[in-house]
Amino acid sequence: MSQNSINGKAPLANVALCLGSLEKLKTCPAHLPRIGVFYGPSGYGKSTAAAVGCIRHNAYYVQARSSWTKKSAHQAMLREMGVTPGKTMAEMADQVAEQLVISGRPLIVDEADYLVDRGSIEIIRDIYEASQAPIMLIGEEALPNKLRKFERFHGRVLDWVPAQPASIEDAFALRDLYATRAAIADDLMALIHEEAHGSARRIVVNIELAQDTAKSLGLDGIDRAAWGNRPLYTGNAPSRG
Repeated sequence: MSQNSINGKAPLANVALCLGSLEKLKTCPAHLPRIGVFYGPSGYGKSTAAAVGCIRHNAYYVQARSSWTKKSAHQAMLREMGVTPGKTMAEMADQVAEQLVISGRPLIVDEADYLVDRGSIEIIRDIYEASQAPIMLIGEEALPNKLRKFERFHGRVLDWVPAQPASIEDAFALRDLYATRAAIADDLMALIHEEAHGSARRIVVNIELAQDTAKSLGLDGIDRAAWGNRPLYTGNAPSRG
């Protein structure tokens, strides 16, 4: 594993952005709001960045689901906190806020679009108002526009952080972390980065594909010439015929 990895995660630009935002939310003056929104297209590594943020800042982490009701959202947060949920939503909301105050830990809510789409985002505002704890929402690129419909929540966001497309440096960092079975040359990594169109997830998939191809050819490493005209993973479904 690369010595530059962060607790097992490659040091990607979006990891740095997420860590910086969490630090800002934790250390900002008391009169400022402490809610952040980290958003961007699927595959940009936002959840990976959140995982590193949880480790570095000892944050509570929940991943929202499309099936969540307000009740199940509270229950999920309390399970993450190791607290037995109360009988009513009001009681559970108080429990979540109290635990955030007592622990001094931030809360990260991934896939937050689901809460907005189901009209449940105000539970996060209620928890924030009761605790004043740092809270980060993570979601897709449309999340900021969705939140505009909830003016009281939107006005409490201190930090809007757009996730960035994976750079070539990010691609090399991912290679350092995941290319453990075969060496992948810089020229092939440049092609992988180009075809990934900013998606860290696609880069990782193609790193695995390159390693598998190298092994199938009996090679310890692979470059662009050895790769030839083989297709890379783009995430697109194959066309018929």
